[in-house]
Amino acid sequence: MIIYGTALLAICHLLGIFIGDLLGQALGVKTNVGGVGIAMLLLIFARIYMQKKNMLPKLTELGVEYWGAMYIPVVVAMAAQQDMVSALRGGPVALLSALGAVAVCAVVISVINRTERPEHEPEPAPMLHDNPLLAEAE
Repeated sequence: MIIYGTALLAICHLLGIFIGDLLGQALGVKTNVGGVGIAMLLLIFARIYMQKKNMLPKLTELGVEYWGAMYIPVVVAMAAQQDMVSALRGGPVALLSALGAVAVCAVVISVINRTERPEHEPEPAPMLHDNPLLAEAE
């Protein structure tokens, strides 16, 4: 069921926050370091593991996909709360890391999109929706 996807997200989120707090203590800062990102990675790895072991029902997978998509706006909102002015005053490290992250993302997206399709293969038909349950009914 979809609620199990939410439960899986909650478990990953709690583990991510815990690991982020431990990482912050290990680095000597009094804050969570990357807890939400760690939680997202845990969710991805848990989903892949459960799919390989055939332990993930379709409705649960839909719940995990939904919350996985919702995580991106959550991370953006959390990053927007950071004090960017003091980060930029602290030195060029914040600016360089931001530019580096953008550059790496652009390269990775470029590599992913550079899939060669044989000339005789037709373009795939566009999907009107991404819900596999609705696609089976058509």
